[in-house]
Amino acid sequence: MYKTGLSDKNQVVADYLPLVKRIATHLIARLPPSVQLDDLVQVGMIGLLDAANHFDSNQGAQFETYAAQRIRGAMLDELRQIDWMPRTARKQMRHIEAAVHALEQRLGRSPGEQEIAEELHLSLAAYRQALLDARGHQLLYYEDFAHGEGDSDFFEHHLSDAQDNPFASLHDEGFREALAAAIDILPEREKLVMGLYYEEELNLREIGAVLGVSESRVCQLHSQAVVRLRGRMQEWLA
Repeated sequence: MYKTGLSDKNQVVADYLPLVKRIATHLIARLPPSVQLDDLVQVGMIGLLDAANHFDSNQGAQFETYAAQRIRGAMLDELRQIDWMPRTARKQMRHIEAAVHALEQRLGRSPGEQEIAEELHLSLAAYRQALLDARGHQLLYYEDFAHGEGDSDFFEHHLSDAQDNPFASLHDEGFREALAAAIDILPEREKLVMGLYYEEELNLREIGAVLGVSESRVCQLHSQAVVRLRGRMQEWLA
């Protein structure tokens, strides 16, 4: 376990600053320009030092895994506090979610983009722009599972102890199985985007290179995938 002395903290910073920068870069790719990379890195450093202070090797976890969770958590906490997501964009996303859910119930399958746009009485271009406007609405590991009409996210609603690790919610077997099943029936391209982003930890530019599309198109696909997942996970919001 790392000690709490200044020299040890300096070593932690030297060893794990690249991890902080990698996590910040991963997040910033899907956030609006108003959020600065340096600001996320600074907040992530606080999370890193907090991890160094609290890490217990006797728990069996590796420090890098533990630190990554603390770093992400610190960044997400900061983003929640500054409330950068416009309410109009949140409202627009709820309209899209309702349209997708209605279409899936009516058609018995995942609707295509053109079908969703028509349901919303929008052109395809306007619908895709709405998805871009919601950039950053989904921060990490499906945190956008909002409860009701409020702005609190899924993890905040289900975790009563603020000291808990937000990733502990994923240990719920039923939730993990339901989420895995929902992801499995996503359209192939959207499922690939989710896998590359969350499992392979590629950023949007890197995913675009894999798919042969622009970064903005990847953002649209990601937003659309999460809209579908929100609709399919409604029972977890009750």
